[in-house]
Amino acid sequence: MKKQENNNNNKEKIYIAVIVILIVFIGIVFWRLKSDNKLDNIFSNEAKEKIELKHTDTLTVKSDGVYITDVSEVVDEVMPSIVAITSKTVINSGRFGPAYFGGSYTAEGSGSGVIVSETNDELFILTNYHVVQNSTELSVKFIDNESYDASIKGVSERKDIAIVSVKKSAIKAETLKQVKIATIGNSNELKVGNGIIAIGNALGYGQSVTTGVVSALNREVSTDSYVQDMIQIDAAINGGNSGGALLNSKGEVIGINSVKYSSNALSSGASIEGMGFAIPITDVEEIIEKLINGENDTGGLTIGIEGNMTNSEALAGYNLPEGFYISKIVEGGNAESSELEIGNIITEIDNNKVSSLDVIKKVLNNKKKGDKITLKVKYASKNEYKEKEITIKLNK
Repeated sequence: MKKQENNNNNKEKIYIAVIVILIVFIGIVFWRLKSDNKLDNIFSNEAKEKIELKHTDTLTVKSDGVYITDVSEVVDEVMPSIVAITSKTVINSGRFGPAYFGGSYTAEGSGSGVIVSETNDELFILTNYHVVQNSTELSVKFIDNESYDASIKGVSERKDIAIVSVKKSAIKAETLKQVKIATIGNSNELKVGNGIIAIGNALGYGQSVTTGVVSALNREVSTDSYVQDMIQIDAAINGGNSGGALLNSKGEVIGINSVKYSSNALSSGASIEGMGFAIPITDVEEIIEKLINGENDTGGLTIGIEGNMTNSEALAGYNLPEGFYISKIVEGGNAESSELEIGNIITEIDNNKVSSLDVIKKVLNNKKKGDKITLKVKYASKNEYKEKEITIKLNK
């Protein structure tokens, strides 16, 4: 009997030892998995996706180490406020153009627009000035692919924006039910690295969506018509995207896609990818209201002078101070009654060093009628240049 009890005790000890060994083994395995960051392998892909979504506001899903950006909900919400714009322009081809006998031909262009306001009678669409410039005919295609004639309400050449209107009476009831007014955001709140969405009528094929980030803020962009600070983005921008919406992650319009750099923009021929630019919406909000009311933006004021930069070919070799050399005071211009004289050299405008003509253009493009500018000017006095400060009111 005693021998049997000893056997039972030995069996119990063996069982306990086995259990302890198993617990220790499981603990060691668990610790090794955790320290090697392999614990995720225990979960299914579906479980991992659900965990990741909790931390990304449903914008990014991680599956097997691949990040997939999903902006479909934002796009679905915003797309009814985006339109495609088709313009027709009469081109005077000249004697040897394709329309030799008629002397001119009609060219068709494409662009994009954003529905920003409405009245009982009209829908108002924001786009780029260069999309509608010199157009003789305009049409707007809405979310349901129905097209309607449009007209220009107001333009701002210096800011490269325009408002196009479509009469509601001409639009089908079913189309009106589908269109929406875009929500305007605050571009001043943008930070470098913020995610963005660009929507537009790329190459005239219809609305397309690209995504990216804010690459830089306040990038100075210069064209023949204007100089202004823009938002630099890496989302793909192509012909036809002009006038389309740049959106934040909330679906708010924070810019109007306007310009892209291409390889032929550089004399070096260097390859350029992912350099697009958009007009910050907050910079032009007041002007948009004016254009909706049928007023053209009368900005783009001038000083009323003519001349050249002193580093230009025309003035090379004269050892002049750096700046803008005045060769003529325009009759009836803002400078006519000022102290400016022929031969003066403008070296600063509103505390901005005049290193190029673009500096002057940029300052003037941001002025309104009635504003003043302060110029620092150098003038020849015997064998030296002296400096004076002149303030001019911009009335014209």
